[in-house]
Amino acid sequence: MMRLYDYYRSSAAYRVRIALNLKGLAPKVVPVHLLRDGGENFRADYMAKNPLALVPTLEVDGRPLIQSLAIIEYLEETHPAPPLLPPDAPGRARVRAIAQTVACEIHPLNNLRVLDYLVGTLGVDEAEKLAWYRHWVDEGLAGLERLLGQDESDFCHGDAPTMADCCLIPQLYNARRFDCPLDAFPRLLRIAERCEWLPAFIAAQPENQPAAN
Repeated sequence: MMRLYDYYRSSAAYRVRIALNLKGLAPKVVPVHLLRDGGENFRADYMAKNPLALVPTLEVDGRPLIQSLAIIEYLEETHPAPPLLPPDAPGRARVRAIAQTVACEIHPLNNLRVLDYLVGTLGVDEAEKLAWYRHWVDEGLAGLERLLGQDESDFCHGDAPTMADCCLIPQLYNARRFDCPLDAFPRLLRIAERCEWLPAFIAAQPENQPAAN
């Protein structure tokens, strides 16, 4: 049995939701609200599954798996069709590089606990917090735009969604939520336009999660 411990606004959980949908998998969803009651992710029962107190956690037959990219790689190994990584080693390395640019370079500087620390501990005001967020998003997406270059593929790599697209779309969703300017990234926006029409991506959107209502 599969359970996904999920917060509907978490971009890391959003990545995993897309991957699960692309694979045709429908785990039981267990909401973990990161803001309610000081953060349900800090409850002892949840931290027993994920000692980092982060989402998502994918529990498979009672065994918890953590970290979004590790979970997606697990899904790729255990449910290989349709593939989220290319068949060739250079292609797999490229897709992982794109995914890690989002998950390891852009997202960590702008996730909830960093923003909370900026405001609650360092005393940064709302305008300064947004300036921080937008600066690092702009720098990271500019790097992705250069990385993808003039490649005219429908998606980040090739003619079908990969792990890279699972990471890119949540990051763009969050950028729009914080009113980050995106006009300088036409390649990324073209990819997003293609992805966001696909049922697997639509179903994974934060507003389409039961906990959002």
